[in-house]
Amino acid sequence: MEDKNIVIIGGSSGIGKEILEALEKLGANTFVYSKSRTDANRFDATKGGDSLYELPEKIHGVVYCPGSITLKPFHRLSVEDFQQDLDINFLGAVRVLQDCFKSLKNSKGASVVLFSTVAAQTGLVFHSSIAGAKGAVESLTRSLAAEWAPLQIRVNAVAPSLTDTPLASSLLSTEDKKEGAKKRHPLGRYGDAKDIAEAALYLLSDKSSWITGQVLHVDGGMSVIR
Repeated sequence: MEDKNIVIIGGSSGIGKEILEALEKLGANTFVYSKSRTDANRFDATKGGDSLYELPEKIHGVVYCPGSITLKPFHRLSVEDFQQDLDINFLGAVRVLQDCFKSLKNSKGASVVLFSTVAAQTGLVFHSSIAGAKGAVESLTRSLAAEWAPLQIRVNAVAPSLTDTPLASSLLSTEDKKEGAKKRHPLGRYGDAKDIAEAALYLLSDKSSWITGQVLHVDGGMSVIR
């Protein structure tokens, strides 16, 4: 990854921060945008007017990390809940990739990494809003992979299960919740941010140069093992 220009959206905490720190150790040039920043690199996925400031002429990789966990019974979800999940997870990614497209095309061999969830293909109660938004992300992954393959731009996604990040803190806030989460996963534990970051780094690297249009499940076996 040395001297490669990597754009990270949402690199201030959790999985994004883990990816950022790993990329910097590998010598990548990182361009970080997030909602929590107060400078020109602030990017709020829920605001359609936000765009990315001072992108490099060549971008070798884009990682879109913003996400949400809206877990409610369907009858308690409002249309605004669904819209917010779409804005954060799907439409924000669309805006970022449109901003980055020219620079991705210039690099001849770029990689895009998006994030889905195990719930997009495994039916889980109370997940209808986030599963719908991430289902759109998976469809975007396959469609863009097909459209951009002639340009040598690869597009893949990582689909985690429950991971110990600030976003998921309420789901792991007690020992009972932690034990319950471990028991739900065939490998006997919930995810760590490093587990997911390693998958993203692989998809960004030349080691995955013949992989595109794929959704990589990093979920402790939850999507396929019973």
